[in-house]
Amino acid sequence: MEALSIFQGMTTVLGDPVTLIFVFLGVIAGVFVGAMPGLTATTGCALLLPFTFGHEPLHGLLMLVGVFTGGIYGGSLSAILLRTPGTPAAAATMIDGFPMSERGEAGRAIGLATVASFVGGSVGAIVMTLLAPKLAALGLAFGPPEFFALTLFGLAMIVAVSGDSLVRGVMAAAIGMWISTIGFDPIAGSSRYTFGIRELLGGVELIPILVGLFGVAQVLARAEKLLVFPKSPEKEKFLPRLSDLALTKWTAVKSALIGVFVGSVPGAGCDIAAFAAYSELKRSEGVGSDLGKGNPKGIVAPEAANNAATTGALIPMLSLGVPGDAVTAVLLGALTIHGFEPGPVFFSSNLDLIYALFAGVIFAQLALLIVGLSLTGLFARLIRIDQRIMIPAILFLCMIGSYSVRYSLFDMYVALIFGCVGFLFEKVRIPLSPLLLGVVLGTLSEQNLRRSLIMSHGDLAIFVQRPVSLALTAGAFFAIVFMVLRLRRSTT
Repeated sequence: MEALSIFQGMTTVLGDPVTLIFVFLGVIAGVFVGAMPGLTATTGCALLLPFTFGHEPLHGLLMLVGVFTGGIYGGSLSAILLRTPGTPAAAATMIDGFPMSERGEAGRAIGLATVASFVGGSVGAIVMTLLAPKLAALGLAFGPPEFFALTLFGLAMIVAVSGDSLVRGVMAAAIGMWISTIGFDPIAGSSRYTFGIRELLGGVELIPILVGLFGVAQVLARAEKLLVFPKSPEKEKFLPRLSDLALTKWTAVKSALIGVFVGSVPGAGCDIAAFAAYSELKRSEGVGSDLGKGNPKGIVAPEAANNAATTGALIPMLSLGVPGDAVTAVLLGALTIHGFEPGPVFFSSNLDLIYALFAGVIFAQLALLIVGLSLTGLFARLIRIDQRIMIPAILFLCMIGSYSVRYSLFDMYVALIFGCVGFLFEKVRIPLSPLLLGVVLGTLSEQNLRRSLIMSHGDLAIFVQRPVSLALTAGAFFAIVFMVLRLRRSTT
């Protein structure tokens, strides 16, 4: 029965050329939106949502899914070329992608990101098609203790992404977590660390921080050194090498599975999935690896994970009516507008639409592969632009991206301030990725810690009494211990 439904879904999509056109249009729009710093996939879906009115529900939904898929991938382009992640999910890709671009291998890096995104999204789509209800039920098992344990596990990644600078990494993460506490207390409702500045009452937005730490800081570094990128060789191949694909195939599959699991947990998101996969890669490669210096696996792992997370996030939305992240919240609104009510009943009463949507997600991955590989050469040649033009152009994009989040001049000032912070931190060799991770996980960690303690009346045993939270807490503990022991062993 299930195989027949999948076949019928494929037939529905392939039998209607208009559906495929909507998928391609969504992917193309998503790639360009995601590549613009500050303009996330959420922004793209929200902007295109009105265009789905008056069209068939499947057409509109698949166009938005295409924007989601293309937007997450598009963030890697600016991360690799400009060291300015277009989306938070691309911050981990930047760690190894930009060094490859500096070596004159921008085309190779983008090609790897494209293929990894296709593999990750395809694995996620297959898992979603076969196991959606089961994974959704697992995601619902996450309460406050499990979410706190998940963020604890994420914060343990700091050890991995900090390399040989454990103390600096922990310090940067602590600063990031402090930044996440600025604004209203989520439980008590009182203001914290606002210093009388009204604009800080709502906290500091993630996008201006991201754009400032990596985009504006890079502008300052280029302006200081008048950095000129090595030009790509005239005969550079813009497709990934067969040796690269052979080397990274298992990394892609493992990272995709991590991504689809993390994506299926409501509230986790693609950025956490990318850092989770990069952390696991760092652990498996060992202390002496060249991750962070342009290792192809360092591009494949986060890109496979964050694109698998896009399909994972659809699972709780469709089967339970619970959005996995901000983009699926927009998709949930689109379904509602078209007269559907996602949830268990929707899953059983709209099988034709469900499996056609699943098939469309798979075709969205194919569209991403075609579009991405077709444009790889064009994007890679951007690094040949004269730096006297590139520096002000990057700064302009950073400011526009920061302003577009809330249409606030204050967010532009935030980006400039964090640009200076990022520039100074790199001078004293304080890693920026742990700071960003601290900001991303800080709010989620604090809220769920306090909710858990309210549930247990202050008893910390709640984190080891539930199997999922116990497993995640133990995993975080052993990850830290294991990495510290390896670091000590490597220095003796």
